[in-house]
Amino acid sequence: MAEAEKNIVCIVDDDEAVRESLQILLETMGYAVHTFESGPDFLEACGTLEAGCVLLDVRMPRMNGLEVQKRLKDITPELPVIIVTGHGDVTMAVQAMREGATDFIEKPFQEDALLASIEHALTLAEQAQRRSETIAAVKSCLETLTAREREVFDQLIVGHANKVIARILDCSPRTVEIHRARVMDKMEAASVAHLVRMALTAGIEIDAD
Repeated sequence: MAEAEKNIVCIVDDDEAVRESLQILLETMGYAVHTFESGPDFLEACGTLEAGCVLLDVRMPRMNGLEVQKRLKDITPELPVIIVTGHGDVTMAVQAMREGATDFIEKPFQEDALLASIEHALTLAEQAQRRSETIAAVKSCLETLTAREREVFDQLIVGHANKVIARILDCSPRTVEIHRARVMDKMEAASVAHLVRMALTAGIEIDAD
């Protein structure tokens, strides 16, 4: 089972009986559950919720599940969505999966399939959270570099040797060595290969000569 803060399931369904039955089942299994009777109510609250996943009904008044999913991408794009469908809604569910939903579950629910889908979605949410934390850490390290250190960093990740960097930056190889050591220290990189991986993680495009 996921950690408590990662163990959140949001249920968005206009059918009160469905919400209540799902809530009882999931709370019995140890999940923290938030329920919403409409898409707009969920969208208003979802920006403040911790990592987890959402069970999203397709057919709802005011705003259907596909519309909710589309708007959700602008608020918390990495929140995994499991589409809940009734009879005849499979086409809509497939469309939702094309838009990034992790799975769709048909009513009436099969408990094992539902729980497996939720666990998969929560695993994806946890992975996304780790990626976000890693990216934030790399960007934080990058912000500690001076302008000259960032220039050296940019040259290192494209594979340039110290002498080449010295010529490009119009400085001595010894100066490059000093800046290189500082870059490796500040970035907490064990090697240039590690530095390259960090750059890619941060979304930096690397155009090698």
